[in-house]
Amino acid sequence: MLWLKALHLIFMVTWFAGLFYLPRLYVYHAMSDDDISNERFKIMERKLFYGIMTPGMIVTFIFGIWMLLDYAWGVYGSSGWLHAKLLLLALAVVYHYFCWVWLEDFKHARNERSHIFYRWMNEVPVLFLVGIIILAVVKPF
Repeated sequence: MLWLKALHLIFMVTWFAGLFYLPRLYVYHAMSDDDISNERFKIMERKLFYGIMTPGMIVTFIFGIWMLLDYAWGVYGSSGWLHAKLLLLALAVVYHYFCWVWLEDFKHARNERSHIFYRWMNEVPVLFLVGIIILAVVKPF
């Protein structure tokens, strides 16, 4: 069981690294005004989203669901902290989806948002991470 937790956490870190860094790339991309930079950012963003973030999310969910089915739901299924954690995870997936929407906007040169918007969006996954970790470790309710 500890191996499942370890693998779950490793891939969660991978996923969240992408959730932290991709909007930062969007900040720089929104500030760039030359074709060479724009193309370079498109490549970096695509590789991060499809090569690191999305596989990290998928594998995180595989190990998380495995743990839920194997023991967690039976032990903690009626605990409020688990339901709150699952809600935060659902919101993180929605955020992941919006990262993809913004990726497509940049890819097709239709981004209309400023670097300030992406600076604010860059802070959102911090809230998810803090909440998820506190709920999973402290189990406050």
